[in-house]
Amino acid sequence: MSFRFLVTLVLALWVSAGCRRAPASADTLRVGATPVPHAQILEQVKPVLAAQGLRLEIVELTDYLQPNLALSEGELEANFFQHGPYLEQFNADRGTRLVSAGKVHIEPLGVYSRRHPSLAGLPVRATVAVPNDPTNASRALRLLEHGGLVKLRPGVDAPTLLDIVENPRQLILRELESAQLPRSLPDVDAAVINTNYALEAGLDPIGEALIREGGESPYANLVVTRPELVDDPRVRALVEALQSERTRTFITERFGGAILPLSGG
Repeated sequence: MSFRFLVTLVLALWVSAGCRRAPASADTLRVGATPVPHAQILEQVKPVLAAQGLRLEIVELTDYLQPNLALSEGELEANFFQHGPYLEQFNADRGTRLVSAGKVHIEPLGVYSRRHPSLAGLPVRATVAVPNDPTNASRALRLLEHGGLVKLRPGVDAPTLLDIVENPRQLILRELESAQLPRSLPDVDAAVINTNYALEAGLDPIGEALIREGGESPYANLVVTRPELVDDPRVRALVEALQSERTRTFITERFGGAILPLSGG
């Protein structure tokens, strides 16, 4: 084996090792989050955690796949962006074992339109965009049913497009990735949009949504982690800060009812 080969091999191993993120130290917590509102909420608990000697590193990710993939692969210690049914579906689909460490808030799903001022104004064969992931698609269909636009097969826990039994206006439902829904508004009659993406796009959930879920929605947003970290003091400190009265007040004042804080649990 030549000296040049040995040097090349050592350099290759060093570069490879350098590309991997080192494990977080005992006083650092890396949390993946979508920018709005999750990263904003995390930013306001940074000083609280810093006072406890814990450095919060927020990793902003803009879709619904990367935060869970990065967490399951050890790149993060927690994430904050998803609700329980989405987490359950992700675990089932990907074979992961991610778990909830605590509930923080609800982001009511809403129907938005650039073309029509009300649900009643949607014409026959209107095109309505809905999320393409199974849990949010089911959620969107239930909201459309609540608005009187469709009727779903009774007794189905997670309805799909195939469970629409009545569609009197012959709506054309187009499934799109959740992040793309706000950008679809110029091209569709209406879209069912997750609140985080609505806020990020500058939409006003209170003033612009034609219909929204209420506070009774079961889709509470969670702090999620791996099973071995659920009782980690860093994760527990984060959850406690996010469930505090200080954070509830911030959410209420900052988002004006667009998202609804919970008391924890």
